[in-house]
Amino acid sequence: MTTVTARFPFLRQDVAASLVVFLVALPLCVGVAVASGVPAELGLVTGIVGGVVTGLLPGSSLQVSGPAAGLTVLVFEAVREFGLSALGVLVLATGLLQLVMGALRLGNWFRAISVSVVEGMLAGIGLVIIAGQLYAAAGLKAPASGLGKIAGLPRALLDALAGTEAPASLAVGAGTVAVLVLWRRLPRRAHAVPGALAAVLLATLVTLALGLPVATVQVRGLFDAVQPPGAEAFGELANPAFYGTIVAFTLIASAESLFSAAAVDRLHHGPRTRYDKELMAQGAGNTVCGLLGALPMTAVIVRSSANVQAGARTKASRVLHGVWLLVFAALLPSALALIPLPALAGVLVHAGWKLIPFRQLASLWRTHPGEAVILVATAVSIVVVNMFEGVLIGLALSVVKTAWEASHMKLEVVDEGAGPVRAALSGNATFLRLPRILDGLEALPRDRPVELHLSGLHHLDHACRTALENWAERHSAAGTEPVRVTAPPR
Repeated sequence: MTTVTARFPFLRQDVAASLVVFLVALPLCVGVAVASGVPAELGLVTGIVGGVVTGLLPGSSLQVSGPAAGLTVLVFEAVREFGLSALGVLVLATGLLQLVMGALRLGNWFRAISVSVVEGMLAGIGLVIIAGQLYAAAGLKAPASGLGKIAGLPRALLDALAGTEAPASLAVGAGTVAVLVLWRRLPRRAHAVPGALAAVLLATLVTLALGLPVATVQVRGLFDAVQPPGAEAFGELANPAFYGTIVAFTLIASAESLFSAAAVDRLHHGPRTRYDKELMAQGAGNTVCGLLGALPMTAVIVRSSANVQAGARTKASRVLHGVWLLVFAALLPSALALIPLPALAGVLVHAGWKLIPFRQLASLWRTHPGEAVILVATAVSIVVVNMFEGVLIGLALSVVKTAWEASHMKLEVVDEGAGPVRAALSGNATFLRLPRILDGLEALPRDRPVELHLSGLHHLDHACRTALENWAERHSAAGTEPVRVTAPPR
């Protein structure tokens, strides 16, 4: 025992933390899989790979990987469009791309993505998850699009209240959410049991005790659910739309994992994340998940923060959590069939609500309204269009905002009544400021000589240079003397 303690000085803390993470991960793995439209066991497979495979690799020592609520909408749409058999190819390609990106040391670049875009992405995902899982809580089929989910909620509520089984299903889902909300207000000792696990267990017991007519998780067994992609699945590579989904999987999974790593680093004082290594670890995990036909993985902030708060000190805790998932899924698969689907829907509604940054948005609006607009626009775009295009819209808006703020330009005109009129441009003259530049120059008198000083410019782009040359030619042709331009930047 002394030898084991010497080699693994934090084994006790890591074992205790791994059990806590296992209890948090179990209902979330199943819930994310069900919400994604795939067998529940595939969520457990991804959780096992996230612990045993990714957990062993270097990168971040304390963050935990598994199926994430943030990819639920995208996976659901991919399965609906390409079929479950193609999911393994999508995830395999995602993992290989992440390995290449990590090898090329692109991990640090993900840290440059605007925080507003990321928070808008999470908010949009949260809204779609909440809307979709409200249908699941009522035992109804949700519309395919995010906008359709939200627009159809009033009608769905009326249909649910008019039915005979839907009210009981809604009650189980609402009760699950209530337990999750109230759990944090219980005495500190009660927090030793994760709220998600307590809520699902209580919902299961109440459903069994009262014999409520609600749907439960359909279980086929862990090993029966694993289906490596066949030749027909790789045939989807001939579909151009397939590559857009691969890129979306890769960007979102990578960004979510690396932003999670940055958040986890702020929670502890241990070794910092090596971002390129972590990206390759995520790629290795997704490659294995793809070969098994499972869900894509990301680092998950809920499990990671639980791991840190439970006292984990090394990566052993996250590896052991994967081992506990494997043991549970292999030896007690029938227990999953007792879990009511509305309870899992309630867990995901609560998780989706926490993805919406209400307080941050209010603070951002007071201090940086432009960033708040980007956050809201990204979220709305994800709901109205889809995940990938919504993130692209947010990134485009962020780039435009940055370019506009960077193109500070000032036009000063000195007219002393006698002699030439002196106009001086300073700052950065880009096409974004071109209308203002031309308005100021065209207002100069045409019957006097003009000196245009450009020495104060730090940057003069091609559009502005061409426009200034054309203005000078027109002004010289209409005036008494040609315009004199001094010191244009190169």
